Amino acid sequence: MMDYQQAVSFLIDHFPQYQKIGIEAYKPFPHRMLSLANWLGNPQDQFPGIHIAGTNGKGSVAHMLAAVFQHAGLRTGLYTSPHVLDFRERIKVNGHVISKEEVVGFIERFRTERMESLGGELPSFFDMTTAMAFRYFADKKVDVAVIETGLGGRLDSTNILTERSVKLSVITNIGLDHCDLLGDSVEKIAYEKAGIIKKHVPLVVGEYDPGSFPVLEKKAREAEAPLFRAFERPDEPYLIEGNTLYQQKNLKTVLSALDILRKTTPVFSSLLTQEIIAGGLEHFETMTGLHGRWEHLGEHPAVIADTGHNAHGL
Repeated sequence: MMDYQQAVSFLIDHFPQYQKIGIEAYKPFPHRMLSLANWLGNPQDQFPGIHIAGTNGKGSVAHMLAAVFQHAGLRTGLYTSPHVLDFRERIKVNGHVISKEEVVGFIERFRTERMESLGGELPSFFDMTTAMAFRYFADKKVDVAVIETGLGGRLDSTNILTERSVKLSVITNIGLDHCDLLGDSVEKIAYEKAGIIKKHVPLVVGEYDPGSFPVLEKKAREAEAPLFRAFERPDEPYLIEGNTLYQQKNLKTVLSALDILRKTTPVFSSLLTQEIIAGGLEHFETMTGLHGRWEHLGEHPAVIADTGHNAHGL
């Protein structure tokens, strides 16, 4: 039996990772991811989900939503990427990372029961982490899971989620990033992000861009998915942990999402009061373990860490 560090090393060494080798690690989801999910009993259909895509802001939006759900007393799954220090940061329930034993158990099961039969058709690193998260959330019987896409949307590993389980889709914004995979214009990138839009499932769009918005609007219309424009929402005086100005756009997206969930999903209608929302937002970083969003690490000299990684995010 492997220990935790051996299991993570096995995962990194045997399954292609975009952060390590770039485009060669990108394996569009349909064949490998669906096969992996089927082997696991299709856990993606066993919990209600909020599916979030976008060039920037999706991690912050995901953590804010998760904090509000937690504050409302809901058992809340949260899947984000990449991690900062520990692989387990990607997969959380109620702000607590997946246990080392759960990670080892998943990797050992795949290694002994599945890996040899696949030959050279192995899933990607992100396929494996997504499958691990979905199985974990199903096993923990979460009331809701907030799921962040890894790259794009249409062919992302997380997009095995369907209208059977997704209660709301969110697209934060569209900018030029990963152009080698998603396209060299905001219109092309918007088409890829729009792939998470599900038939009849409400969609929140966080920010307006004249090039990308018509693409999202067209896809929503085709899917008969009600579209809500968070960018038209007036500013509201909520106190957000960290209290950075750039989070105001993300806040509008979060508040729009919560409004829709209260109206469309019975479990949320009575729980998501203004007091609950305010309390979750005020402590969202602490409650979810979020790091790297204009995070002050030291003074004299000032040291600030931020995970912004493209021009649009900076």
